[in-house]
Amino acid sequence: FALTAPQYRHVSQLTTRKAVVSEEEEEKQKSMIDAVGVATLRSKTGEIEKKWQEYWAKEKTFKAERTNSKEKKYVLDMFPYPSGSGLHVGHPAGYTASDAMARYWRHKGYDVLHCMGWDAFGLPAEQHAIQTGTHPALTTQENIQNFKRQLRSLGFAFDWDRELATTDDDYVKWTQFIFLKFLEQGLAEQREIPVNWCPELGTVLANEEIIDGKSERGGYPVVRTPLRQWVLKITEYADPLLDGLNNLEWPTGTKVSQTEWIGKSFGASIIFETLK
Repeated sequence: FALTAPQYRHVSQLTTRKAVVSEEEEEKQKSMIDAVGVATLRSKTGEIEKKWQEYWAKEKTFKAERTNSKEKKYVLDMFPYPSGSGLHVGHPAGYTASDAMARYWRHKGYDVLHCMGWDAFGLPAEQHAIQTGTHPALTTQENIQNFKRQLRSLGFAFDWDRELATTDDDYVKWTQFIFLKFLEQGLAEQREIPVNWCPELGTVLANEEIIDGKSERGGYPVVRTPLRQWVLKITEYADPLLDGLNNLEWPTGTKVSQTEWIGKSFGASIIFETLK
C-alpha cells in the first residue's frame, strides 16, 4: 500500500524519536556501567595499595644494603618541616621525581639509599608551645607521625630504617661537634651585625620571612637592629666550593645558581692622580 505525505511524515517522526530515545538510553546505561566500573576500580586500587604498602613495610623492601659487587646511589630529598597541617601538594610533587630516580637506579642493579628525615626545628612549633603550653617535643612528634603516615600512603620507596629528625639527640650531638670544629679552626666567631628582629616572636627573621615590614607568621612588626651573634666564615671556603662544582654531575642550571650564590667577583684597585 502507499502512504500519503502526512502519514509518511508522522511515521518518520515516530521512528526518529524511537531512535533518539534508544541512543539516550544506551548512553545512560554506558554511563552507569562506567560509574560502577570506576567505583569498583577505586575500591580495588585502595585494597591493592594497602596490601602492598603493608608488605613493603613488613619485608623492608626498600632497605638500603651494600653489596660489594654493585655500584651505589644516594637519592636525597629535601627534608620537610613537619607542620601541623600535614603535607601540601608541593611535597609529593618533588618526592615523586626523586622516587622515580631511586626506583630506576634500583632496577638498573645499583644499591640505592633513599631515606627520609624531618627538618624539625621551627618557629611554628615554638609559637604553638608558647600559646598552648604544650611541650614542642610532643607536638613535633605527633606531626612527624602524621607526615610519615601520609608519605607511606603515597607508596614512596623510602628506607624508613634510616629515618632521622634534626631534633634527635644523636643528630644534635653531631651539629654541636661540627660547630666546635668550626670554632677550633677560627671559622666561627661572634660579631655584631644588623639583623631583622621581631620583638613579639623573640627571634631573628630571614628576609624571606618578612612581608611589608612584618613577620610572615603572625604579622608582627620587624625592626632592623644590630645584634651580637655567632657567624660562620663561609666565605673562607668560596674558592673550594666553586672549584668543587666542576666534579659534580649536576644540571647546568643548578651549577649556575650555586656559582651566583657564591658570588665570586674580580675587581681592580686604581689610583688616580689629581690635577693641580
